[in-house]
Amino acid sequence: MKNLEIKKLSVEELTEKFAEYKKQHADLKIAHFVTPLENPLQIKRVRRTVARLATELTNRENQ
Repeated sequence: MKNLEIKKLSVEELTEKFAEYKKQHADLKIAHFVTPLENPLQIKRVRRTVARLATELTNRENQ
């Protein structure tokens, strides 16, 4: 997800997406540990999306 897409989401949608991507990240890490993924850069991309979502949630809480 791009930053512009994230900024358009509501707080409820942000929390849902955050939980969804966090679970996806955990699943990818476990799958990669068991058998190497075809594209291990997926883990990096999902991890960065989780960080973007967490940052936006924090920014909205502080405003």
